[in-house]
Amino acid sequence: MYWTDTQILRFKDLGLNPDDYPPAFDTPAERNRAFQKIEKQQVRIQRMKLAALLGKDKKTRIQALRERLESTLFDLGFTGVTTPTIISRQALRRMSIDAAHPLNKQVFWISDKQCLRPMLAPNLYSLMKDFSRLKQRPLRFFEIGSCFRKESSGRVHASEFTMLNLVEMGLPLEERQSRLEFLANAVMTAAGINDYDFETDDSQVYGTTLDVVAGPERTEVSSGASGPHPLDAEWGITDTWVGMGFGLERLLMISQGETAIGRWSKSLTSLDGIRLKI
Repeated sequence: MYWTDTQILRFKDLGLNPDDYPPAFDTPAERNRAFQKIEKQQVRIQRMKLAALLGKDKKTRIQALRERLESTLFDLGFTGVTTPTIISRQALRRMSIDAAHPLNKQVFWISDKQCLRPMLAPNLYSLMKDFSRLKQRPLRFFEIGSCFRKESSGRVHASEFTMLNLVEMGLPLEERQSRLEFLANAVMTAAGINDYDFETDDSQVYGTTLDVVAGPERTEVSSGASGPHPLDAEWGITDTWVGMGFGLERLLMISQGETAIGRWSKSLTSLDGIRLKI
């Protein structure tokens, strides 16, 4: 005798997997009593966690992660920047994302000429051009901010997500690969993740990339690229450079030993992995 459909939905509301509670009951009454016991216990646990967050802990895990990442990058000589969330259609075109590009269908357009940024790269490319007028090298900067894409529902995707993008300009050509790996190691250590691998992949925007995969299902948590790159000409970039992007919610998901991003994404139904509407 298995759980009822209503009970299965309630399991999910509580952040539980019903398969983790295999039923072994002879009657519906026994099953219902067991379910009520599990429900009561989980509600108590979630409320205790929420009380601790509001009364003692103060910082959510993603806030603490962000601070650790910022501290790590500051120590490595990076400067933090903040750029607009709304970008132009022209900026996307300069990233090769035109009407025919697959990513164009995932863009949240707010007018004919403007959209919510699906990535941080266009703004950072603009800063690269401006910063390149300075004489000192290397130049290092990063941004942590929200990005938006029309994602289909899935365990590792969200329509609004938080990205860390870092850029280092002016490296010798032969040091780019080793520098990408060094920076990835620094970020993964700050995120508390030790089990990860590097893989090469094909990106819809950057071509061949160096990705970081982690967790039991080897989920992609970062993608890195380097220049000179074919996109550089659109922005007037002549420097060598390396850049990496990390999804903070995915980093948090992996560090917590989970395989679904939902509890760690921006939401009004959960906070810091705690179910609110229970």
